[in-house]
Amino acid sequence: MPTIQEVAKKAGVSVATVSRVLNDNGPVSSNTRKKVQGVIDELNYQPNLLGRNLRRSETRMILVLLQNISNPFYSKIVKGMEDTAHENGYNVLICNTNTDIDLESIYLDFLKNKLVDGVIFTCTAMVTEEFNKLAKYYPVVLCNEYNKDIKAPIVTIDNEIAGYEATSHLIKLGHKKIGMISVNNVGSSYDRMKGYMRAIEEAGLEVNEDYIVYHTFSYKGGMRGIKQLFELDEPPTAVFCISDLIAVGAIKELKSKGLRVPNDVAIVGFDNNSIAPMYDPSITTIAQPRYDIGKKTMEIMLQRIKGNENNNHIVKLEHDLIIRESTLPSVD
Repeated sequence: MPTIQEVAKKAGVSVATVSRVLNDNGPVSSNTRKKVQGVIDELNYQPNLLGRNLRRSETRMILVLLQNISNPFYSKIVKGMEDTAHENGYNVLICNTNTDIDLESIYLDFLKNKLVDGVIFTCTAMVTEEFNKLAKYYPVVLCNEYNKDIKAPIVTIDNEIAGYEATSHLIKLGHKKIGMISVNNVGSSYDRMKGYMRAIEEAGLEVNEDYIVYHTFSYKGGMRGIKQLFELDEPPTAVFCISDLIAVGAIKELKSKGLRVPNDVAIVGFDNNSIAPMYDPSITTIAQPRYDIGKKTMEIMLQRIKGNENNNHIVKLEHDLIIRESTLPSVD
């Protein structure tokens, strides 16, 4: 592999001149620039961009930590991040954490060792105090989550209102026994639960804690949730699932029990993943503007890298309730 010294020697110029041509700065005549560029092309010289960026105290790389990289929900969010990063001369490094604090710590060493310029979290296992300490010294943004005590930029939707609207839809259809399949240790799930409980209370119904079950953010989590709910003497006639993956698992388990969706049990999901309109039955869900969430998150990250210190910047984007086949009026 040719070196910058070899390029300089063959072009008959100094290493500094080659560097100025590569970086497109400093006084270099058009003839010299053309000659140096010709040698670069002839030798197929590839500059060490990482080394150059490190000398500038930048890597042009943003680390994105995903809770579950196999979840299709993140595809459009990441696309929005990547498009925005590339438009501004940055690249994206994606890592999966499974909300594991040890994995997070390993990846955060990339930031602390200046191998990336900033970190976007889609979820974190860190306690709030540790997260805020990190945000004080490094560019970090929290995406699609909300924690009122976090002192860092946040991009999300209003999950409480979304949970309220999803549950209210089921109540308007005549359901009085409404279950919820949620997960633990995720801020957005708590807010969706607040909305679920508020809708039930405002309708004059009683919140049955047995109807709220906690499992994983997965297809199997939905199956296990339905199994648990239908061990009750009076199982629910409708279930609010806090993700479409959970909803798919829930419907699968209901079918295995000989129950029909929505005739016997209505299901509402969350996220509007690509599977939601294609599944049988198609899934009523809360649609998040995933591409815009990713785009806005990256825009804020780039501002943070440039020195914008607005750590308490919170952006809440709009969501929609999309009604499909998995909800119909209660037959009882």
